[in-house]
Amino acid sequence: MLRNLPESWDAEYDVVAIGSGAGGLCAAITAHDLGSTALVVEKSEQVGGVTALSMGEVWVAGNHLAEAAGIEDSVDEGYRYLQTLSMGYGSDLAVLNLVIHARHALKFFEDRIGLKMEVIKGCPDYYYKANDHGVAEGRMLEAIPFDGASLGEWQDRTRLSPQMPYGMTHADIFDAGGTANMMKWDFAKMGERLTSDQRCLGPGLAAYFVKGALDRGIPLWTGASAEELISDGERVVGVRVRREGRDVFVKARKGVVVAVSSYERRQDYNRTLGMQLDLGSMVFSSVDGANFRLAGPLGARIAKVPDITSLGFTVPGEEDEEGAPLWRTALAALGLPHTIVVNRKGKRFGNESFYRSFYYEVDRIDGGDQTHPNFPCWAVLDSQAREKYPFVSITPGQDWPEGFGAVAPTLEELAQKIGVDAAGLRETVATFNRHAERGEDPEFGRGTHPWSLWMAGDPNHKPNGNLGPLEKGPFYAVELKRMGGTAIPSTGLLTDYQMRVVGWDDKPIEGLYAAGNSVARMETGAVMQSGVSNARGMTYGWLAARHACGDPSRLLEQEAERLRTELVPA
Repeated sequence: MLRNLPESWDAEYDVVAIGSGAGGLCAAITAHDLGSTALVVEKSEQVGGVTALSMGEVWVAGNHLAEAAGIEDSVDEGYRYLQTLSMGYGSDLAVLNLVIHARHALKFFEDRIGLKMEVIKGCPDYYYKANDHGVAEGRMLEAIPFDGASLGEWQDRTRLSPQMPYGMTHADIFDAGGTANMMKWDFAKMGERLTSDQRCLGPGLAAYFVKGALDRGIPLWTGASAEELISDGERVVGVRVRREGRDVFVKARKGVVVAVSSYERRQDYNRTLGMQLDLGSMVFSSVDGANFRLAGPLGARIAKVPDITSLGFTVPGEEDEEGAPLWRTALAALGLPHTIVVNRKGKRFGNESFYRSFYYEVDRIDGGDQTHPNFPCWAVLDSQAREKYPFVSITPGQDWPEGFGAVAPTLEELAQKIGVDAAGLRETVATFNRHAERGEDPEFGRGTHPWSLWMAGDPNHKPNGNLGPLEKGPFYAVELKRMGGTAIPSTGLLTDYQMRVVGWDDKPIEGLYAAGNSVARMETGAVMQSGVSNARGMTYGWLAARHACGDPSRLLEQEAERLRTELVPA
């Protein structure tokens, strides 16, 4: 039950943003610049949220930066791209809402807070060439390095990432040959950036928004847990916050924006709101589904789309900021030459280099014998891969960590160590090798997606940067575990197109808004495209604050009729 209105309020603001990632910070900044007061409430001790743990990519179709670079694109093509890939699990209007507003939100934050971004050169859409509306480059943007010292006393309180090489831009990484060629990176440049705290990728993107809030004098309450939304019976009017061991009642005169990310660190939520069993996570412990616990008592409706499965592992001796095992994503390693993934039968079961295809196969259930035929699974690589490529944090020349996976001189002995069918593994490798030497994978099409080569291949390896035979012992195997998608959830709060949370009666809950990964992914449905999550945070925080402050966008209404005519796919 919601508590009664407090006898008095301890603090009053026009807009209260819960969460200090892009969604919450962008809402607070927008409210301030529209003449309202704002507060940001953050449960953890650091600000920046999950935005700071990401690669920092922002996907914006038809943006002005691509246009300035001479790259042809449009909002219409961006809409068609997401709409045709959503497979009906999303909402056409939600797709349009994101696509038409993202470029305006981008320009707003460039003009107001000095956000500096650039096109990621050569970075294609995931489904470029597989979808007629994908582009070879231009929609994926990244932040220009941010000077961490400019955060002042908040420099150490603004989140960094233990997983991402945040001293490098995408351009630095991929101009040097990508993740496959880490040993060729300019480590002198990386060292200079880290020493002077020039932040790139997600930490850089998040820091721009933190600085924007600090420059406006917007209070950032850390170590403050939003425990309950307060309603007067007609609208949400405030929040009960647990801070410094006591309840603080904060009045929100115009609205509350819930932007707390998702529920990835709650295993019971992973099982019941999604279909993710025993999920490992790269995110911090406060990402625990507070959006549902806050909005649920008000009757907020939720919506679900297909899960985003990822695979990863922990390396002995590596710990995160909270002292827990540090999870590493296997995404980039699995598409490298001389590496495959097999199931218990020793068989490959998908295109390892394109995770959007491959990870659906991991979750497959065989109704005939009621098993997951492809899980557990193991990455298998030979000594050529070890000599040439990093296996995430384990670099060529570095000793293989003791107790990490298995090592054996032959494939048969490796199979015995990990409990995989030896004959199946031997046959799989022989077949794979025969085709890989020609740069082909007729069974699963590995090496045919341009994005796969860009992200998870070696452009210097011929004839195909994603394919190379496994021939040289010793051989290595690592069991892969299910891992979260950096708090990109399958289930979230359902909102209208002004980002008001709606109830089960499909009516908006007045005074309650949501942004970022707290929102159901109705604009993507079954598709995942890097950069969309950060775009959702930035755009939806901006939209929510605009509506709360009496300046709602009318652009969707203007475009909706065109959606029903010009933009409906044939």
